[in-house]
Amino acid sequence: MKFFVDTANVEEIRDLAATGLLDGVTTNPSLIAKTGRDFIQVVREICDIVDGPVSAEVAATNHETMLAEGRKLHQLAANIAVKVPLTPDGLKTCRVLANDGAMVNVTLCFSASQAILAAKAGAAFVSPFIGRLDDISSNGMALVADIVQIYRNYDNFTTEVLVASIRNPNQVAEAAKIGAHIATIPPGVLYQLFGHPLTDKGLKAFLADWASTGQSILDS
Repeated sequence: MKFFVDTANVEEIRDLAATGLLDGVTTNPSLIAKTGRDFIQVVREICDIVDGPVSAEVAATNHETMLAEGRKLHQLAANIAVKVPLTPDGLKTCRVLANDGAMVNVTLCFSASQAILAAKAGAAFVSPFIGRLDDISSNGMALVADIVQIYRNYDNFTTEVLVASIRNPNQVAEAAKIGAHIATIPPGVLYQLFGHPLTDKGLKAFLADWASTGQSILDS
């Protein structure tokens, strides 16, 4: 499974990229607005830090303007994935951009039938939002399982399932068990993946035993 980080904070991205665990980045207008910085500048900086796909979302809702915005974003860097909403105009834009050679991330997917449309429109990625479905007492992970199964049925579907709106580490593991290609994870949740109380307990014991020897590896 590939890990994308869901943020527009350049310093967070730089720190996570240094771990070697980061395969890409997803952003959206809300995340970039939180930075208080220029949209284009932030996207360019992120693309310089990360080699993998960087999703940058259009702000328009009509096809003509979405297409113009998408083409501008596509020109910013080779690793841009233009993010469009799963609407008729968004999928129309997806088809044109995909034909132009752009990666497209179709976002705000909430049903398996929508995911089929995204694949047929040529999306590189489809983003089911599992947390938002769970918030309304639906089953976000069941949707991911349905999409993965459907895509496996058709060799001509090359769209990758990018699980979004992840709220906790368990959802990352569940998405991996199902076979989703990518999880896009908020930085806080990504750091939680490292943690386990038994790891902390074991390390504390090892350090105590080592300290009792009075030795130093560097001084040996």
